[in-house]
Amino acid sequence: MSDRTPQEWREILADIRHPEEVRKAGSRRARRRAKAVHHQQMRRRSHEWVLEQRRRDPIRPTGAAIIVVVVLALGVGTRWVWPGLLGEKQPAAAAGQVAPAAPGREDGAAEVPAASAPPGAPSATPAALPSPSGLDNPDRVAEQFARGYLTRNPPQDQTHRTVVERVRPFLAPALAANLSEHTDPAWDKLVSQGGISTVRSVAVTPSGKDLPGDSPLRVWRQATTAVAVDGYTDYSETTVLQLELMTSGGKWHITRILGV
Repeated sequence: MSDRTPQEWREILADIRHPEEVRKAGSRRARRRAKAVHHQQMRRRSHEWVLEQRRRDPIRPTGAAIIVVVVLALGVGTRWVWPGLLGEKQPAAAAGQVAPAAPGREDGAAEVPAASAPPGAPSATPAALPSPSGLDNPDRVAEQFARGYLTRNPPQDQTHRTVVERVRPFLAPALAANLSEHTDPAWDKLVSQGGISTVRSVAVTPSGKDLPGDSPLRVWRQATTAVAVDGYTDYSETTVLQLELMTSGGKWHITRILGV
């Protein structure tokens, strides 16, 4: 770039004359408008010329030294005023009280924090997992399954598969896999209603004459479940499930479900 003084630039600007078409634009208003357009064009061309000169003129050693000093000063100031920006931690005394260290475990395994539901999300109480003795009665298995399967909290459960996992101990392996791969229409309805279902009561009775009768290895049970739904619109419904249960090793598991 040139080293002209401000006075020299003022003299150059004073010598500028408007083009002939600007001076003879017509009325005074037209001439003023033409001069404004001409000035805008001149400023744009001057700006482009300055950019071109800066691109051609390499930075001088003095300017480079000034830039380095400014960058270093900004780095020191940032570290002092905002230490977290550079990933540094404040001393324990400034940060407040120090959290106590968690007691170590004998097996050396890392302790995984328990997952928590989102703030404000209502929670439904999941069905308790059965004890080994809880599977020796088909009526009890049918009742606990219906209560656990129809108690649903979509914001907490996230997927239908979570509900199936909760009642898996009551199910035969093939039936558990089938339920995990297919979504229950009642689950989709509950999600669309923004609802959470709670089981009020479960009545287990032998199935009707349309299904086979009981045998030492297989029985059919009807689980009539009263469900209350709290959602966009509160409502109650009754769900009837026909359950086939089979025994193996003294434990009953559900092998088929009608009504899902």
